[in-house]
Amino acid sequence: MIVSTYSIAACDLAASQWGVAVQSKFLSVGSVVPWAEPHVGAIATQAYANPRYGPDGLALLREGLSADEVVARLTEADDGRDERQVGVVDSRGKAAAYTGPGCMEWAGHRVGDCYSAQGNILVSAETVDALAVTFESTAGDTLERRLIDCLAAAQIAGGDRRGQQSASLLVVEQNGGYAQLSDVIVDLRVDDHPKPIEELRRLYQLHFRLFGVTPQEDWLPLDAALQREVDDRLAKVGYTSLREWAGVENLEERLGGDDEIDPVVLEALREASG
Repeated sequence: MIVSTYSIAACDLAASQWGVAVQSKFLSVGSVVPWAEPHVGAIATQAYANPRYGPDGLALLREGLSADEVVARLTEADDGRDERQVGVVDSRGKAAAYTGPGCMEWAGHRVGDCYSAQGNILVSAETVDALAVTFESTAGDTLERRLIDCLAAAQIAGGDRRGQQSASLLVVEQNGGYAQLSDVIVDLRVDDHPKPIEELRRLYQLHFRLFGVTPQEDWLPLDAALQREVDDRLAKVGYTSLREWAGVENLEERLGGDDEIDPVVLEALREASG
């Protein structure tokens, strides 16, 4: 089965993050295409995808091979390479890609600093160009948002000529995930949906609400007036403790001291209490 796909493998070296975003007319594309490991690299394997390109490619990157060397090593050893497509970003932000001559049109790739954009069975090359241009123009935003924006721009530019079905976002950072004990910052999959990129963005916004971090300077002081509002709203939803309510709503990671409140928590409480 062909993973007709457009994807981007990328990294943010300043944040020490690597990731992959992908959309396809294929069920559960996130179970096949994206692979990433902190301080190692990111890989997207697609077309008549060879799933071994993921773990094998990361192993080669871990040994210190460059993105170019990994792409060459993977494809030279694969008798089915003419129908494969792969994009690789290494630990230094160098990128390389391969599109086999047997991939179905339109198929191709574009690489730049810290990214590899690729696609097959696309409406046109404009889809891959949109991935690249969007990534280049969004420097300074978080890697997660940049990758979702890339998918959205690519869809507007034409996307997969067979349509939409699934999408995925994977971003990793050493100890950057849950409780600072996981390397996975975000791993979201939309397996079957008429508008998978929109759904992926919705899930990411929910993920950010629960697990994102608001800069300390943006937290709000719990002065007397705001404390009264918080207490009143807690009473409306049947709680006397902000910590108890936040635990039920899975917002406990966003709690701090008793004299300040994360604005994301306050917004959620306001929504819950009407």
